[in-house]
Amino acid sequence: MGRIIVTGAAGFIGFHVAQKLLAQGESVLGLDNLNSYYSVQLKEDRLSLLRTSNSFEFKKISLERASEVRAAFESFRPDRVVHLAAQAGVRTSLTQPQLYIDSNITGTLSVLEACRHTGIENLVLASSSSVYGANPEPVLSVQHRTDHPVSLYGATKKANEGMAHSYSHLFGIPTTALRFFSVYGPWGRPDMALWRFTESMLAGQPIDVYNFGEMKRDFTYIDDIVQGVLATLARVPDRADSGARFRIYNIGNHQPVRLIEFIELLEKALGIEAQKNFLPMQPGDVLSTCADISDLMAETGFCPSTPLAEGITRFVSWYRTYHNLP
Repeated sequence: MGRIIVTGAAGFIGFHVAQKLLAQGESVLGLDNLNSYYSVQLKEDRLSLLRTSNSFEFKKISLERASEVRAAFESFRPDRVVHLAAQAGVRTSLTQPQLYIDSNITGTLSVLEACRHTGIENLVLASSSSVYGANPEPVLSVQHRTDHPVSLYGATKKANEGMAHSYSHLFGIPTTALRFFSVYGPWGRPDMALWRFTESMLAGQPIDVYNFGEMKRDFTYIDDIVQGVLATLARVPDRADSGARFRIYNIGNHQPVRLIEFIELLEKALGIEAQKNFLPMQPGDVLSTCADISDLMAETGFCPSTPLAEGITRFVSWYRTYHNLP
């Protein structure tokens, strides 16, 4: 696929995508601002692995700085772009909304402008299952409405889809937006449930279980996510009804699991029974997510294959190794 820019390369998904691209022989430029939303050391440790490849370059850039983004694109001359950088976290968007506007809206605009002026072959960008918000459908399809966001984070991701479509329509940038569903696995984020639960359980501390464990999530293992990202990056989308080469896909596991069942699998992997602090639903959360992935499967061959029990076991093994635990 040639020369590829990966934004958010020090992040969870970006690191894994960049690592896989390098393993396939691609040249990769990673962009990331290494912000302190969570451990900068974890991000540096991911980058240290990517830097073992001579085909990897890295630039520390905040995407809001459009001129720096444009200069990086013009210097590297990418053929394709994977835009994964974003201010993550549903709950933090309730208390620090400006971070999400700066990173997710202004930052994405910088990337789209840079793509426009360097004439890339294909763009894949990260959206989120959060765009569905209060949609009550039990299985979420890209044909369903996304006009009832319940968090600013979800609203910014919906805005990113609209921004990307307009650039695809106006400037001919082939673009695919991927709505990620509850990604987990090794090198994950410390603010996500699997990491937080593991950390607390190993320390003998209770875990907060919201909605009394009755929420359902479509947990999707990172290797399966990477498979889908690379499949869409390799495939220039056909023209949509709007005339633009633009597609939106759900990318998930299509097997939602109750939170309490998720915790039971983690207890088994750790050999520890969790002390559970049952709490009501938090603002910004949704009761259930389940991805209709039929379009992505039919058009790219995407096929998630990692059982949740196996994925959790792999994470626990990585976590113990990373933290030098027995």
